[in-house]
Amino acid sequence: MIILGPNRYGKAETRVVRVTRHGDVHHIKDLNVSTSLSGEMADVHLTGDNSAVLTTDAQKNTVFAFARKHGVGAVEDFALLLARHFVDSRPTIHRARVAIEEYAWERNAGSGHSFVRSGREVRTCVAHYDGSAAWMVCGLRDLVVLNTTNSEFWGFVKDEYTTLPETRDRILATAVEASWRHSAVSSADPDEDGAKNWDKSYESVRQALLTAFAGTYSLSLQQTLYAMGARVLADCPEICEVRLALPNRHHFPVDLAPFGLDNPDEVYLAADRPYGLIEGTVLRDDAPAAGPAWE
Repeated sequence: MIILGPNRYGKAETRVVRVTRHGDVHHIKDLNVSTSLSGEMADVHLTGDNSAVLTTDAQKNTVFAFARKHGVGAVEDFALLLARHFVDSRPTIHRARVAIEEYAWERNAGSGHSFVRSGREVRTCVAHYDGSAAWMVCGLRDLVVLNTTNSEFWGFVKDEYTTLPETRDRILATAVEASWRHSAVSSADPDEDGAKNWDKSYESVRQALLTAFAGTYSLSLQQTLYAMGARVLADCPEICEVRLALPNRHHFPVDLAPFGLDNPDEVYLAADRPYGLIEGTVLRDDAPAAGPAWE
């Protein structure tokens, strides 16, 4: 017997820029929004009956309309707003997933209306809603960090194909990709208006990651990964699980002897590929069930 398995559909990567104008001082929110819906979709797959389908074009238009009607504050609030709308307004939609990337801008020369794209990492979030419960995973990617010392790598397995020398002092660099799950959507600290302060929570996690990376004397990137995840959980009680992906951005000392020069660990080749990729999860032993949070 052939049956239809899990499925969803949506509009990927709707790019929306929301400008808020307060006199001569303007503010920008620059987002990449992806929506996907699931529910009573057997007929559209099996017979081509579209009567239960909210079109992907309508999903895109909803993103733009909600940016106008409701504005864009914390991306987590905007994602939850969209997810709840799609499920609560359409009886055939039972679950919504809204993923957002946010790109940061900074003011140019103190101007009220001129901006320059920030070199900061990309902020992310994924909200799930099924009509009764919501799940939130926040995150970031391309947080580029580097330690010029306090990193070693030795004592590893050596076989007939091993050429990497052991080192007692090396540059450790990576571009952090991190996602963290809130124990409950209501777990972010409220701000003065009672709204969930996702921005405060995000900055606390970001600082914990940076503090752990800088402060860990690393014998392996795996050790650093665990220290970073553990620091987030220690500093941010609203977080119950952290998933990290750390590409090892290798820096190799350059042999300058052919040019009559020494190299006392001052000149390096930054190799962008291939690279080691270290991935891992750090979580509380009493973390609540993840449900669809990581889907």
